[in-house]
Amino acid sequence: MRPTEDPPLHPLRIANFRAYWLSRFAGTVALSAQGIIIGWQVYGIARQTMPINEAAFLLGMIGLVQFVPLFLLTPVVGLVADSVDRRWIVRGTTLLLTINALMLGLLTWADRLTLPFLFAAAVFVGIARAFSGPAYSALAPNLVPRESLPTAIAISTLAWQTGTIAGPSVGGLLYAIHPDIAYGTVAGLFILALGLMFLIGKVPQPAAQSDRHPLQRILDGFRYVRANRLVLAAITLDLFVVLLAGATALLPIYARDILHVGASGLGILAAGMGIGAAVASLWFSFRPMKTNVGAKMLASVIVFALGILAFGLATPITAAAGLAPATIRLPGGTPLFVHPTFLLSLVALVLAGAADMVSVYVRTSLIQLHTPDAMRGRVSAVSQLTISASNELGEAQSGLAASLLGPVGAVVFGGCAAIAITLLWSRLFPELKRARTFDPPEILNVEPQHGVAQP
Repeated sequence: MRPTEDPPLHPLRIANFRAYWLSRFAGTVALSAQGIIIGWQVYGIARQTMPINEAAFLLGMIGLVQFVPLFLLTPVVGLVADSVDRRWIVRGTTLLLTINALMLGLLTWADRLTLPFLFAAAVFVGIARAFSGPAYSALAPNLVPRESLPTAIAISTLAWQTGTIAGPSVGGLLYAIHPDIAYGTVAGLFILALGLMFLIGKVPQPAAQSDRHPLQRILDGFRYVRANRLVLAAITLDLFVVLLAGATALLPIYARDILHVGASGLGILAAGMGIGAAVASLWFSFRPMKTNVGAKMLASVIVFALGILAFGLATPITAAAGLAPATIRLPGGTPLFVHPTFLLSLVALVLAGAADMVSVYVRTSLIQLHTPDAMRGRVSAVSQLTISASNELGEAQSGLAASLLGPVGAVVFGGCAAIAITLLWSRLFPELKRARTFDPPEILNVEPQHGVAQP
């Protein structure tokens, strides 16, 4: 009888990966909690002296000031991630984020917080993320065997997405209790993430190239992405879809001036996409996707856009249907206040989050498995640039669109535009539909004589 192959080792059975996973989870919770708090504080301060449209534009600018340093540093940070011990890059940036959170907490406690301070803190976050993102992404494949990598990516993304559940919820709810408690929790989580990174032992690091000029090596990452059409398609599709349909930047406006649910409601809304994403990523951690990965990615992006569209239309739908807030009596007589628009908005965000997780899972797996280890830092830097462009520039786009079209009009426009982009990409990049599995078609050669790994 023919012996069966042993199943791949589960990543969480590897001590280094466990420490990495917990560190990423704690850091993501802290970063996303701090992000929702900064957005709430910016919008709150702005609304003291500005109308909604001007305050919405200013809220969008928070994303822009985080993107600019990341954009300027992208050519450098990828090279750093391929040349310097990736563990120390993450440790250093986590320490800087801890200091930043402590400063914001101190200024809030002293009632000295101003818009310039908040924007300066956002720039600081952008610089730290520019270095930590490629290092984090490139470090994960060094911690597990290749056959365990798809599962590692799924549960690594689970840490990130679960952090987006806990982060905004923790940030919004604790800020509603007291701002000092919220910032103290953020700083404590950063310290925990830093400590866990020190538990990771020495891991393989690709040898730094000494025979090529640093500028040539920087350009190699961009050349590789351009040459590998599958990687290029996956990266750019996410860029344009999230850039246009990034409704999460407008959540403070919805919570304060449309749904009137305050900081606690903001935390629940912000957690909506994370809830859906966590459910999907938990599924993939036990049942990794194996077939028709490209077609499933395209379908998931369409569903994501439909979820965003439903979120934008929740208010006019409930108004047209004449649905008003109501009180329902639970068994035992306990009253439950039901807000139809809020519930519909939350369900739409959960659906969008689950679909987005499918897209993230496929895109991340394709990029990691189709990229040689010696170039993962640089390719991850290019990927992070597009992700940040879609997220942070998406916030700026959402703020500008909201100032022109109103918050509801901006979200609906973004959802429709994202559907159109996905259909266009399916025609421009047939490689996406033809991608059946995550495995590259052939073994990747690492940086041949022309400096670019052949896809």
